[in-house]
Amino acid sequence: MTSKSFPRVGLRLALAGALGLVLGGVSALAEDVPKSAQARAKARSQKAQEKRAGGEEKKTPTHEEILKAIAEAAPDHPEWKEAAAQELKKPEAERPEWVDMLVDIVTGSQLGPTDGWFRRAVAQTRFDWKDVAKRYDRDGDDEISRSEYPGSDADLARLDRDHSGALDEEDFDFSPHSLAPTPGLALFMRADRNGDGRLTPEEMAAFYKQADRDQQGFVSLQEMQEAFRPSKPLKGSSGGPDGPKTDTLIRGLFRQEIGALQPGPALGEAAPDFTLKTTDGTKSFTLSEHIGGKPLVLIFGNVTCGPFRSHGGNIEKLARRYNGRANFAMVYVREAHPTDGWAMESNDRVGVTVAQPKSYDERIKSAELCTGRLKLGLPVLVDTIDDAVGGRYSGMPGRFYVLDGKGRVAYKSGRGPFGFKPAELEQSLILLLQEDFPGSSGTGERAASAKAR
Repeated sequence: MTSKSFPRVGLRLALAGALGLVLGGVSALAEDVPKSAQARAKARSQKAQEKRAGGEEKKTPTHEEILKAIAEAAPDHPEWKEAAAQELKKPEAERPEWVDMLVDIVTGSQLGPTDGWFRRAVAQTRFDWKDVAKRYDRDGDDEISRSEYPGSDADLARLDRDHSGALDEEDFDFSPHSLAPTPGLALFMRADRNGDGRLTPEEMAAFYKQADRDQQGFVSLQEMQEAFRPSKPLKGSSGGPDGPKTDTLIRGLFRQEIGALQPGPALGEAAPDFTLKTTDGTKSFTLSEHIGGKPLVLIFGNVTCGPFRSHGGNIEKLARRYNGRANFAMVYVREAHPTDGWAMESNDRVGVTVAQPKSYDERIKSAELCTGRLKLGLPVLVDTIDDAVGGRYSGMPGRFYVLDGKGRVAYKSGRGPFGFKPAELEQSLILLLQEDFPGSSGTGERAASAKAR
């Protein structure tokens, strides 16, 4: 099987779009941006599929074709082919998630939010709408009013996502994936020049200055449209214009760069214990020693994952907001887009060019680059070079967990990048605090200021 270009849609399109490379030609403030962007993606997908398959729908490859693809992509790793051969013998319902991903990669799938392992690896929480309504909706009117919710005003305001003054089913709907194009996402990614997940006044001013090309003191509609026009690929970019090849994705799958092979602990299960060192090597963090008095939020991620970086500000604000009420820790895992793997032009644009670490010391350097750039304000633990923790938690390329006071999983995000939803994590954290830690009130910064008064 010859190496072929992977479709520039699905995961490839979503990653590029989230980094400001494809959301062009329309105003970022237009109400119809998500719909039009999705329509363009669908059209590109259909055109690419027709071109590759001569107008015929791509068929699922046979087991022999899948094994041949692995052998051609990684002739020096016969154990990968053997592992796949063993799993393919099982009924589909009994196969691990990574087999779904392998099949769709070889098929030429878009790898969108409903393809590969993304079909099964969705978020899990103790606090879905039905359970929460059963607990708090005393009058049965399908909403939870201020008088019915026992928590603080601050917590209720965070839960009330549509700002209606009460909680309802819509507040619990996180079905859109995290890379779904929206006006806010387009503007944020265009203006966040250093890719650290934060917009500063200086960056907003720089974006305004760039958009106001004639320096007339205002930005016209045409200028705003031009500001969101797709950027041209950088000369010599490691990402390349045509997306990753099939063999690149196969190698990335088995190397656990595009995702961990294990599914991770499920909702209600005990989180596996581990001990890891911090980036400076001076402290060790043992999970079991941080279980008990407060919920524990675990963040898995790496610096070459652009969608993870884009949530740097979200993660920092979460840690600040719930300081004193919950503990936070990040586990630094295997690179998602190293220069010697599925390299991304978007990383080149912000100066994140990192090869896959081959030693623990090299991984520490990558983690230091991440902490220096993102400044999350929480302990950053460096996973072992054999990915012992990231593998067990299905933490590659990134994932979020909330553990309760007994060390059980109360919330588990979907696989990254589509499952990166800090607001979904926050909702479960607030409700866990209310249910298991009712003595906790307010939020970290608000509680601190209240005590000071």
